[in-house]
Formats: sequence, structure tokens, C-alpha cells
Amino acid sequence: MRTALLDLDGTLVDSAALITEHLSAALAMLGVTRTPRELLPLVGPPFETALPALGLTPEQTTAAITAYRATYDAVAATETPLYPGTVTLLERLGGLRLAVATSKPEPVARRIVAGVGIEAHFVLVGGADQPNGRLGKAAVIGSVLDRLGLDPAREPVVMVGDRHHDVDGAAEFGIPTLGVSWGYAQPGELSGAAKVVGGVDELVDALTGDAHWSTT
Repeated sequence: MRTALLDLDGTLVDSAALITEHLSAALAMLGVTRTPRELLPLVGPPFETALPALGLTPEQTTAAITAYRATYDAVAATETPLYPGTVTLLERLGGLRLAVATSKPEPVARRIVAGVGIEAHFVLVGGADQPNGRLGKAAVIGSVLDRLGLDPAREPVVMVGDRHHDVDGAAEFGIPTLGVSWGYAQPGELSGAAKVVGGVDELVDALTGDAHWSTT
């Protein structure tokens, strides 16, 4: 059976406004002023690796993440909106095995997927596990593959995501990525994707065709 790994933020859910609002407030507690708009590029990669780019020390990074989690995690499952068309997309992909692969902490990702009512479509919701060293998209994808018993060289797998982290992480396992244009990528960021799609119909066509899988 073919398996599609789907990113969460910027692919299935339009979470940027909620994430950047809470991250901006967390940084303000440390005396660091950044508007939600300025923080948009940080939606996708793990904050542990993204926040130091703002000039934060390791101690400040840890403090900012702790403050962010204290507020964001409490509302993520109830205030994160699905993109229009996500439910239709998942229903049309019923012939594929679907799994979530996100850099979000796995417990938070699971609550969001359940909260927006799409958990029944997935055989697994895989996310980060920082205490055990699972951080970044490649580590998450590797964990999902292991738990599903998948070898992309022998079984057809594809990644679907909106950032270069998805493309790069999947490439480490020889998995092509279908980029989605409705997420949070900067111009040209998805140049390494096998294909960039602009809507649900185009994504369904790509996932039900034969051209973009790790093996046929």
C-alpha cells in the first residue's frame, strides 16, 4: 500500500496566527520584541533550532519555549483551524495509508489532530520528542517509518509539506516531497520539491498518480 506522510502546520491546519501570537507574547516576557508577522518564518522548524536565529542564548531559548508552551498548548486543540478543503482532501485519499509527520511535540500534535476531528484518517500521528532526541523533520520522519515498518526503497512513500524542512527531511530517506503552495514557505523555498501543488484537486491528482513516489 502507498503511504503519504503529511505535515501539520501549513499543510493541514492554518496555525500560523495562533503560534506566532503566543510566541510573540512569550518572547515579550523575556524583553524580546517581535511581532507575529516577524515570527512567521519560525512556523515549521523546531523552536529549539529556530529561536537562536533571533539572537537568543540557550537559556533564553529554553525560557521562551517554556513560556510559549504554558499558553499555546492549552488552546492549540480548540483554537487551531483546519484549512478549507482539508476534510475533503483526506476523504478523497481513502485508498492511501496516511500518517502525520510534524516537528511539533507529538502529544500536542495528537491533541490538535483529534481536536479538529481528523484523527480517524491517520494510522499514526508522529511528532517530535525532544527529551529523547527526536527533533527536526528528518528525525520525525525516521521515527514514523520505523513505527510503520516502512522502507521507502521498497515501498512507495511520499511526503506532503509546505516548508523546505519537509523537503530536506524526506530527502534523507529518499522520499520525494509534494509541496503545497498554501502554507508558509518563502518564495523559492520549495524548489527542491518533486512538485508544488496549488490546491486540493491538484494534490489529489498527484497522490493518486504514479509519478511522485519513492518507488513504484
